[in-house]
Amino acid sequence: MESEEWESYPCSYIECEAKDQKIISEDAYDQDEATLISLDTILPDDLLEKVLSFLPIVSIIRSGSVCKRWYKAVRSHRYTWCDISPQKPWYFMFTCSDESVDGFAYDPILRKWYDFNFPCIEKSNWSTSSSSGLVSLMDSENRSRIFVCNPITRDSKRLPEAPGGKSPDYSALAISAKKKSHSYTVAVAKCKQVLEEYYQWDFSIHIYESESCLWVTSISETLVGWRGGDECVICDGILYYLIYSIGVLGNIEPRHCLIMYDLSIRTSHTSLMQLAIPVPCSLTCGRLMNVRDKLVLVGGIGRHDRLGIIKGIGIWELDKKEWHEIAKMPHKFFQGFGEFDDVFASSGSDDLIFIQSYGSPALLTFDLSQKLWKWSVRSPVTKRFPLQLFTGFCFEPRLEIAP
Repeated sequence: MESEEWESYPCSYIECEAKDQKIISEDAYDQDEATLISLDTILPDDLLEKVLSFLPIVSIIRSGSVCKRWYKAVRSHRYTWCDISPQKPWYFMFTCSDESVDGFAYDPILRKWYDFNFPCIEKSNWSTSSSSGLVSLMDSENRSRIFVCNPITRDSKRLPEAPGGKSPDYSALAISAKKKSHSYTVAVAKCKQVLEEYYQWDFSIHIYESESCLWVTSISETLVGWRGGDECVICDGILYYLIYSIGVLGNIEPRHCLIMYDLSIRTSHTSLMQLAIPVPCSLTCGRLMNVRDKLVLVGGIGRHDRLGIIKGIGIWELDKKEWHEIAKMPHKFFQGFGEFDDVFASSGSDDLIFIQSYGSPALLTFDLSQKLWKWSVRSPVTKRFPLQLFTGFCFEPRLEIAP
C-alpha cells in the first residue's frame, strides 16, 4: 500500500462564511489617489459563474467565502453548473457507530480527505444510493423513512412515507436523477418471508417520482426458493436487483441471481424470475452500480470447495443478458486489505470504482477507462479496537441539483 500521508481538511476548509464585498463607486475615478477596481464589480453573474465553473469543486465551494455575491453565485442552483469541468465521484467513509455519523470524504482528483458531516444520516446503519449529485437515504429501523439530499449544498428533503411496511426482512434502495431536468426517481424493493413458509418470500417494488411527489407500487409477487437482499440499482430506466438462493428446491448454485424490472411499465404479467440472469460465477457477495448507464457488478469470488470463502474480487459489465469480465483485483492489492471478509463495500460512478473492506479503512480505486488499480492516500479514519467496522459509499459532487 502507498505510504503517502493524508491531509485532513476540516469542514471549515470547504465551507466558509461569506464576507461583505466593498463596491468601488464611479466617483473613485475622480479621486487623486489611485484606486484598484475589482473586475468582479462589472462582471455579470452568468460570466462569473462560467469562470468559477472551470475550478475544481472544492475551489468553487470555497470561493463562496470571498463575498456575499460569490456566495449567492455558488448557491444559485443555476444551470451554469451543469457545464462544470468533469468531477470524479467522492467517497464518504465512516466508522460504524450508534452515534451521529461524522466521516471523511475523499476527493480522487486532488487526492485529499475532507472532514465531512454528511446531512440526514443520524446513525451508521442507513441504506444509501446516489445519482448525479443526489443521495437517497433509507432508515434501516423504519424502511418507509427516506430522504433525498445534495451533500455538497446540504439541501435535503424527506419523502412521503414509502409503502410496503416499515420492517420488511430485506430492503434495497436506488435513485436515478436526470441531469437536464433535475427530476429524479427513487425505487425501494422490499421482501418479507411468508408466514410459516420458509421458501416463499413476498416481494414488492415501490416507485417515487419527484415530478408527481407520489409513491406507486409497481409490482408485487411471491419468490419461491429465493429471497431479496439489500442491493439494487437503476440503470438506463431498468431496476436491477440481486436475489439470494435459500438453498432449497435444488437451486443451491448459483447463490445469487439478478432480476430486472422496466420502471416505465407500471404493471407486468410476466414473472420477474422468467427474466432472471445468473451471476457470472459463485460469489460471496455482489455490489451493483451504474457506471455511465452500464450495469457493473463487483463481486467477491468464492471458492468452489468452500462456499462463502472469498479468494478474490472481480468486476463484470452486463451487455444485454451476457456478463463480460472487466478485471480481477491483482493479488497484491487483495492482500493489502489484510484480513478480508467475504463481504465488503463497493460503489462507483463515472468510470471510477471504490472498494473497501468492512474491517479496514483502506480504500482502493479502479479506473475503468485506464484499467488502473490504485490505493487512495491513507485514510484519516483510524481503527481503535479489533472488531471495529468501517463502511462508505460514493457520490458525485455537484452544485446545480437540489431534491
